Amino acid sequence: MEIISEQPITFAEAKEIMEKKSKKSQNLSYEQNNALEHLSKFTKLDVKDVQKLKEELSKIQKLKEEHIVQICNFLPTNKDELRTILYKDYTLFEDSDLNAILEAVKKFF
Repeated sequence: MEIISEQPITFAEAKEIMEKKSKKSQNLSYEQNNALEHLSKFTKLDVKDVQKLKEELSKIQKLKEEHIVQICNFLPTNKDELRTILYKDYTLFEDSDLNAILEAVKKFF
């Protein structure tokens, strides 16, 4: 199998892909069933809301795509939770950036 491209996706996007695959072919593998079950339990937003949040977060220039995806997956509510997502690059962000991220996330609760 050859990897053509690689792109991080959110839980909501992965869940949507798995659900479409599930509807197409009734025979999901054991691993695929487990993944779909996990995604169903832990996905907090639907795909439309995720797209809106990604758009909002992309306005913050210091955020990388990987950061945006993780923020959409875990929806941090405070700076400590945000620090765990941005742990490698946390020092690059000013307080105003962190507040802007948290404000964007709050809109989806």
